[in-house]
Order: sequence, then C-alpha cells, then structure tokens
Amino acid sequence: MTSISRIPIQLRVEGLGQARGELIRFLSPRTVDSLVRKLPLEGRAALWNNEVYFEIPLDMGEEKAKRMAEKGTIAYWPMGRAFCIFHDKTRPYSPVNYVGKVTENLGMFQQVKSGAKIRVEGI
Repeated sequence: MTSISRIPIQLRVEGLGQARGELIRFLSPRTVDSLVRKLPLEGRAALWNNEVYFEIPLDMGEEKAKRMAEKGTIAYWPMGRAFCIFHDKTRPYSPVNYVGKVTENLGMFQQVKSGAKIRVEGI
C-alpha cells in the first residue's frame, strides 16, 4: 500500500540486481517532492567511503542536512547534485539531505563498481 508520506522505489544496478527502498517525505519534504517528480532517475555510479552516488538533474540546497549518514540511508547531496546510497555508517564529504532508506538488499551496494549504471524508479 502506497501512502503520500512514504513512496516505494526500486533501485536497479546493472549486472548486480535490484534493491527496494522508500522515499520518506518528512525527512526533507521539498527535496523528496522534487525527486519524486524526476523519477525515474538514472546515472553512472561513483564511489566514496561507504557510499554509492550518481549525479542527477536536481539543484536543491540543504534541507535538514546531516553530517553523518546511517547504514541504509538514501540522501541527496546538494554540493554534488547527487543521489546517494550509504551501505554503512559514514561521514559524507559534505552535509546531505536525508530522503529515505533502503529496505531490501542493501548489501548489493557494497559490490557496486564505479561506472555501473543505476536506475531508481517508483513502484
């Protein structure tokens, strides 16, 4: 069941499979609304610490930005204009807007190689 506050998403990684997650509106309402309007998102993976990210066509500022990311966090990185998946607790390069969490198959992101195609879509 879909609610307006939690939007289910699927994350596909070329050659690895898929994971599920949800965008959670109350974490960063303006950022989540903008992301939902842009779905599906697609890009090439970049890696940093315990993070997989890719650039997206969204230019938003900080909204309830955090300096630490918990395992499973999905975030938007304003400085890099990127969609981020944190597969373990880490300190991002600069503050990120939390937008959701990975709910199934988080471990897949530890195997992502730089340059792999990632697609995020609503389900």
